[in-house]
Amino acid sequence: MTHQINWNSSQLTHGWQKGVTAFYYGLGLTQEDFDKPQIGIGVPLLEGNLCNVHAYELGQELAVGCREAGLIGFPFGTPGVSDNITQGHEGGNASLPSRNLIANSAECVVSAHCYDSLIGLHNCDKNGPGFAMALARMNYPGLIVSGGSIKPGCHKGEDISILDVYDSRAAASVGAMSEDEADEILKTACPGPGGCGIAASFNTWGIALEAIGLMLPGSSSIPAVDGLKKEECRQVGKAVLNLLKQNIRPRDILTKKSFENAVVTIAAAGGSTNGILHILALAREAEVDFHLEDIQPILKRTPVVCSFAPRGRRTMFDLHKLGGTPLLLKHLFDAGLLHGDCLTVTGKTMAENLKDVPTVGDDQDLIVPVDKPFKPYADMQICMGNLAPGGVVFKVSSMEEPRFKGKAICFDDAKAVADAVEAHQIKPGSVIVLRNLGPVAAGMPEVLVATAALTVPELDGKVAFLSDTRVSGVSHGAIGVHCSPEAAVGGPIGLVENDDDISFDLEAGNITLHVDEATLAIRKSAWQPPTDLWAAKRGYLADFSATVSQAHHGCVSKAYYPHCD
Repeated sequence: MTHQINWNSSQLTHGWQKGVTAFYYGLGLTQEDFDKPQIGIGVPLLEGNLCNVHAYELGQELAVGCREAGLIGFPFGTPGVSDNITQGHEGGNASLPSRNLIANSAECVVSAHCYDSLIGLHNCDKNGPGFAMALARMNYPGLIVSGGSIKPGCHKGEDISILDVYDSRAAASVGAMSEDEADEILKTACPGPGGCGIAASFNTWGIALEAIGLMLPGSSSIPAVDGLKKEECRQVGKAVLNLLKQNIRPRDILTKKSFENAVVTIAAAGGSTNGILHILALAREAEVDFHLEDIQPILKRTPVVCSFAPRGRRTMFDLHKLGGTPLLLKHLFDAGLLHGDCLTVTGKTMAENLKDVPTVGDDQDLIVPVDKPFKPYADMQICMGNLAPGGVVFKVSSMEEPRFKGKAICFDDAKAVADAVEAHQIKPGSVIVLRNLGPVAAGMPEVLVATAALTVPELDGKVAFLSDTRVSGVSHGAIGVHCSPEAAVGGPIGLVENDDDISFDLEAGNITLHVDEATLAIRKSAWQPPTDLWAAKRGYLADFSATVSQAHHGCVSKAYYPHCD
């Protein structure tokens, strides 16, 4: 039985209400075009964001590729919030909500216009996750295309990235680097369009999408400025046509095994904690039974084999020159770390896609053997305990020992952490507790201003950071985030007081607030929720606050998934 490839748009082009085709004639379509599938092309438009500045151009290339494949592609705009520009001020509160807004926007446009498929452009941190969530929710054939990484900057003959900007600013703040040199790095680190080139949130999600099967092989590693990126966009239409002909839907691809592949890959690459949050959200949208409890053992057994910054100095640009993300996937597959029988958007399995990919050579230092890793377990680990019953995700790239115990120093503002560091008020051995910034309280902003401050030589690797919010993928140190439930809904992190003892053990997977239950009960009875929650305000951000689930559910909307309450 032949599947009708214009399965959805035909109700407009050949349905009883043919009057709507007047608009299509006005757009330049012909009667012949009405038999062709219509494809929504989601383009995160924001020319004020370096990650997205070339998105419009790529959207047009995707539309041309659709036309060449016998499809009709219609680009449409979605938000494209910058996770770099929104650092350190209240604008950061809108970053994670923009992910859900992208998903909702794509769903709204594609369903309203009866498109047969969705292509989503992944240009900045929240773009790809948002479009993937929409695909999983609607279960329309489609895929994600990476907009590509930025080219490395250069300082004193060495490649640099956005990571060097924040590290140099922190060093300059305590006199460890001159302001002039920090300014030189600032001006040369980001030479053109593309997402952050290190193993931060953008690339973490790019390789996750490729590993999970929603992105064509190599897409995540082709740089933004490389001519291959436009060529790739022109070929995407053929891939979408194949998905339509075979009636391959996202939920055919999004299985528990494919989610495991995604976790293994981002763990091996030394990826960002944001990747865990988005994987949980995508699993909820796809209705796949996959949770933090499933992720934890994968992180414990997956070695770090890549020298991407912030762990090392390499960038996605280096991986592209080496052979791209398929080379990394082949490396992991040959080591028995990936499921090869998972379907992908090529219409083939992971194993079939990797069949002709060469193995990693010995003449490079980006990818090391699995049996000689940089670390035998992932730089991300999950702990649970009386301080985080729903879990906390740790990023521990520069932590030498798996255990830490220290005295709490509590903050409710990220800038206050940086100010305390500059004033030398934080001592080695401390646990910095930053709370009331979770999804309900404040949209779960990234607090790079706080974590970057902790990289000064006197504190780097010598303190721990714990929060109910998120951190940028460029952050490094002993960092615990997504602490759930958050302080604003009565989570234990809101009951911590200065000088409380806090410990965590990455090997055992536990985190403990060393305060007796009677004392905690007294604190709980006296606790009051913050008075300035978004739910008391107006607009989209208030809606987000009122409906968002906690981090261990991926911060999806409880309106869609009440069981995530």
